[in-house]
Amino acid sequence: MTFEQLMDYAVEQDCSDVHITVGTNLAVRRYGVLHILDARPTAEESLAMIYTILSDEEIKRVEAGEDLDLGLMIDNEIRIRANVYHQRNNLACSIRLLMAQIPEFEDLGLPEVLKSLATAKNGIILVTGPTGSGKTTTLSAIVDYINKNEAKHIITIEDPIEYLYPHNRAMIHQRELHRDTPSFASALHSSLREDPDIIMVGEMRDFETISAAITAAETGHLVLSTLHTQSAGQTINRVIDGCPIDKQATIRAQFASNIRAVLSQQLLPVANGNGRVLTTELMIGTNAIKNLIIEDKIVQIPGLIQSGKSLGMHTLNEDLVKLYKSGYIKWETALEATYDVQDLEKTLGVTPPSTFDEGEAY
Repeated sequence: MTFEQLMDYAVEQDCSDVHITVGTNLAVRRYGVLHILDARPTAEESLAMIYTILSDEEIKRVEAGEDLDLGLMIDNEIRIRANVYHQRNNLACSIRLLMAQIPEFEDLGLPEVLKSLATAKNGIILVTGPTGSGKTTTLSAIVDYINKNEAKHIITIEDPIEYLYPHNRAMIHQRELHRDTPSFASALHSSLREDPDIIMVGEMRDFETISAAITAAETGHLVLSTLHTQSAGQTINRVIDGCPIDKQATIRAQFASNIRAVLSQQLLPVANGNGRVLTTELMIGTNAIKNLIIEDKIVQIPGLIQSGKSLGMHTLNEDLVKLYKSGYIKWETALEATYDVQDLEKTLGVTPPSTFDEGEAY
């Protein structure tokens, strides 16, 4: 099997990820489940597959012992994000297949209120969730919406660049970590001198990046970024806890003043097994929410989200129950996704079934 044939197979089977490991079988991830393929290329064939996506300079870096992150277009149709790494004295490559085109809000099932939030002049919007939950795709849809509707200057800082944006109403400059800038934080500091309206940061990884992002929001910019957290409450705690103890009170007040929204999301397997569906929690930075953050009463935030339906807010459990009642997901799936089982059952309003017949339609 050639690299091109492997990619064709992955696209045809609607796979999200492909794994090539020198010395063992190929593998793919489909609808969140890993499948080991029967195909077992020789060591030379596996190495040739990996080297297909690398430049001569990148091959030299890999052979010198480096790991690589890269994003590129193959066959002018499929855009991929890849990580090449070393294991057991051999090479391996994990490839994420991206959508050929940046999806629309409606295609992803994102909350409609995000459109108005995306036109804010300043503040911070965070998209959170586990690895593989589509955070980058959601951010890209937000940027693309702004691009089509607002005359803004957008700077993205990515690791690596995944989606390419054509100039539309907006002007977009995309910077890639380790190619165009040494770090997220340094690019953020530099961007403040580059006349941006909106700054998209791939991930808020450390205190320096968090601090720089908050500074950018305070100085009149809209900042978009991601975190690996499951809920709005977890997100706030992660931001604060990621800072030195002597800085936490200041960061808490600054973050509370600038937070526009936290969208937490997961991709869940649908009941019939043929695909995945997006589930979300949306917290909007109202004055009441900001006060809870300042007073360190994060545990009370879900209650305010529940009472904020008129503003477009909803909890994860409310969305899970909606998906379950509509037949999109099984109850077991909802249980695995929630961070509060008791509240999930309370939100459902009735005692859920403990088991399902495999042939039952949901």
